[in-house]
Amino acid sequence: MSDGAPPEPTPAEELRTTEVDLGGLVNVLATHLYSTPLVALRELVQNAHDSHTRRLLEDPDGDHRPLIRVRADAARRTVAIEDTGAGLTEPEIHSYLATVGTGYTRMLRDLTGNQELIGAFGLGFLSAFSIADEVTVTTTSHREPLLGHRYRSRGGEQYQVEPVPARPRPGTVVELALKAEHGHLADEDVLRDVLGRYCVLLPIPVHVGEDERPVNSVEVPWRRSALPPATPALGRDDSGGPSDGEQYAARMRFATAFGRRFEPLTAFPVHPVEGVTDAAGLLWVQDGGTYGSSDNRDLAVYLRGMLLAEDARDLLPRWAGFIGGVVESNRLTPTASREDLQRDEHYHALRKVLTDAIVDGLYETARLRPAAWRRILTRHGSDLLGAALCDERLFTLLADDVPVPTSQGDLTAGALRAAGGGAVHVALGSGGGFEEMLYRAMRVPIARGDRYAVLPFLRRYAQLRGCRVVELGSEQGNRELFRDPERPLPEHESAWLAGALADPGEQLVPARFDPPGLPLVLVPDREAELKARIEDDQADARIPSAALRLARAFTARTDGGVRARLYLNLASPAVQDLLAAYRRGHTGSATAAGLLRSIKVIMAAASSGPSEGDLTTALTGIGTAVSALTAAVPAGLPEVPDSPGALAEES
Repeated sequence: MSDGAPPEPTPAEELRTTEVDLGGLVNVLATHLYSTPLVALRELVQNAHDSHTRRLLEDPDGDHRPLIRVRADAARRTVAIEDTGAGLTEPEIHSYLATVGTGYTRMLRDLTGNQELIGAFGLGFLSAFSIADEVTVTTTSHREPLLGHRYRSRGGEQYQVEPVPARPRPGTVVELALKAEHGHLADEDVLRDVLGRYCVLLPIPVHVGEDERPVNSVEVPWRRSALPPATPALGRDDSGGPSDGEQYAARMRFATAFGRRFEPLTAFPVHPVEGVTDAAGLLWVQDGGTYGSSDNRDLAVYLRGMLLAEDARDLLPRWAGFIGGVVESNRLTPTASREDLQRDEHYHALRKVLTDAIVDGLYETARLRPAAWRRILTRHGSDLLGAALCDERLFTLLADDVPVPTSQGDLTAGALRAAGGGAVHVALGSGGGFEEMLYRAMRVPIARGDRYAVLPFLRRYAQLRGCRVVELGSEQGNRELFRDPERPLPEHESAWLAGALADPGEQLVPARFDPPGLPLVLVPDREAELKARIEDDQADARIPSAALRLARAFTARTDGGVRARLYLNLASPAVQDLLAAYRRGHTGSATAAGLLRSIKVIMAAASSGPSEGDLTTALTGIGTAVSALTAAVPAGLPEVPDSPGALAEES
């Protein structure tokens, strides 16, 4: 044992052969391997395609006219897939058709290197038993054109083969006697819809019923042969190839036909990258509304011309929620069900290529197609704000073009900067109330910092353009807007004003700010708001633990006692008059202060601050204050002048 050699096996440890429950295996492979029974149609059409490719390899000079035709018989509840390919001899039926896991296609591809052959695992035929009670295969091999054979099986566990008259031409017909629950497949409209998606990139024509037009008669723009022949009228490049305009039109036609969910706004190609990926295809920007975390990524992947993954969105970057597309490749590795991709080096290489293709395509659209670019910016502005933060190239492209939601509608960051006198103003709250009132009074548009990606985008923009971001609600932003008074108020005056104007949880802050006509502004403390939310009894259930820890670390610097700051504008004539009345001991000063306090509450009603009871009390307070002030006017005073200015002069 010291040399590490394994011990000699004892009789009780002799090697034994694993027993296989064929019936159970067939049930697992046929019924549970695939996510949808529709995959059976794909697998059988794929087999027909490989039969044609095999015949071209084995008999390149023969009289071969490739054709796949799928017929439905609703009365008999059957579907038949017919091809004019290589066909099968009787030994091949036993070796390949009736042997699980033995794939002639895979072996032939390994021998010849032909990448047009699709099959890989020798399991596809079993999928027929997921939708059919009985499967019948009638075939004639091109090697034995005078002989025919018929395979028949119920359930796939047992089968029989019998000789039959040869078919008029070599090839195969697979007939499915559908299970009752899949009887709806015996409908040619259903077959056109399914096969039109699965087979759109197959080079061999696929017909449904007696249709002369194949379901895959679609021009594929990344294949030169799919474009119309060269004509001077269409405009060609110097090499005789299609013009840029013609290529773009072909892309848009394909995207419109394939992108069933949304209209394409523009489309751009995916090119193979030598030494990286052989993938080629098309991506497009969808005209489907997205916002922030919504994910409308829609990518279909074809392997050797056959649909492999209907929803391969993870190949696209997470920020590209507005992108749809189609790519095809021979190098990607499918899973056994052929409905997903293995995450190998080819997969990860393609992810990077697709990201680059999106960025390049957006640059091309901005440069060459300004109308489409404007539609993209309008439709997907919010998503593009987030995308710009994920890719430096996109930020460079979008910095001055992407719209930002503001209190005055969507504006670019450059327009915000110009209107703000060189600074970009952002509200950290949800809009309304005193924050928005302040900016309206200042006639400055305010960016909606609560919207997806707005605040980090504008911070990044400010770094790029060397301007300031004023964040109302943050300590730094408040210092920029609300300047310290020239002389501090005496402590007893501050105390009186706080008692007269501020509610519990509000801190009075004497300041000077524009415009002077606005006497006071209540600014919520956003950190205190967040602290209150995360300390709610239900927070642990609503917020993931990692996010909760980060949020609590962020709010640890505040005790939550001050939930808002009431900035009192000492530059306001109204405030100056109020203080003058208080200093003189005028009895009306308390009434005037109550009036300002009521105005504060009513103005805050534009946000979610005051309750209905607070608002009712404030309205009553205004009425009471007006009555008190008018009652205090001595009789016999002259009539009120027409303008407030004249009243001020007389006073």
